[in-house]
Formats: sequence, C-alpha cells, structure tokens
Amino acid sequence: MAETDWDELDFEAFASLRWQRLVRTAYLLTGDHHEAEDLVQATLAKVFPGWSRIRRLDSPDGYVHRALVNNNLSRYRRRRVLHLLTPLLPERAQQSEDGQVEQRSLLLQALAALPPRQRAVVVLRYWEDLSEQQVADVLGCSPGNVKSQASRGLQKLRAHPALAAYAVPVDVERGEDR
Repeated sequence: MAETDWDELDFEAFASLRWQRLVRTAYLLTGDHHEAEDLVQATLAKVFPGWSRIRRLDSPDGYVHRALVNNNLSRYRRRRVLHLLTPLLPERAQQSEDGQVEQRSLLLQALAALPPRQRAVVVLRYWEDLSEQQVADVLGCSPGNVKSQASRGLQKLRAHPALAAYAVPVDVERGEDR
C-alpha cells in the first residue's frame, strides 16, 4: 500500500476517534450543534493535507484543537451579522428531575455572551480540562494570558443573570467562598 494510503487511513482513524470530543468542544465554542459539526468538518478538511507532517508532532491533538479554535475565531470575525430571530419561540426543553437540562441550557446561554477568546479559554480550561500551559499552547499565547482570560471569563459567567442563582457568594475582604 502506498504511503499516502496509510496517511489517509491514519487520518481517518484519528478523525473518527476524536470526532465526538471535537464536536463537543466546537459546540461549546459555537453554541449550535450544526455549526459545531460544520466547524469540525472544515477544520479536519484544512488539517488533512498536512497530516503526514502533523501526525509526527508531539501533540497532534493540540494542533487540531488550535486549528479548531482558530477556525472558530475566523468564522466569528467573518460573521458579524446577527442571527435572524424566528417568529416562534422554540419549545422549552423538558427539565429532568435534577434540573440538568435547564442548567446546561443556562450555561450555554452564559457562554454565548463571552467574547470568542474568553469563551475558548473557559471551554478548553474547564470543560476540556486542559492545563493552563496546554491552553496557552493551543491558543498561541502565554499562560499568564490564559489565567487572566479565564479569570475574566469566570467573572462574567458568575455575573451573568442566567447563572445568578448558581453563583457562590465570595467574602470580598478575605477573597474566600462563604
């Protein structure tokens, strides 16, 4: 089998193994499942031509995550047009006994209010559970920048009206949770 065939099979295996995680991350970045799938497809299409080089990197996952975030930021910059509102409101999600559906919906609403870079930091740091250094590598910035963006993003999430009921009171003088 020719080397390019092996590269294609290797890429196919990588893409199929990482698909769900990439779509989940993209969903948190975009707030829409269909846009998330489109974003992942576009990212994988851009990564594929260089796969023979990328697969030899220390962290192909990091490279693909960075490409995903950069693609989303580019998409956001190009699309400065607001979504058209539908004349009918969508049906409200059925709340489970423990309220998880409602909580997730509120979290996604609050995430959507963050600027794209802060949203990327919060999603990668706290949802994908990447370290500050890994997030810095993915976004091409310093760990200090990740810390400040994460801090500002969390501050905005805590202050968001949709999440106000879930905010933990902080003792301002001590800087501790009550």
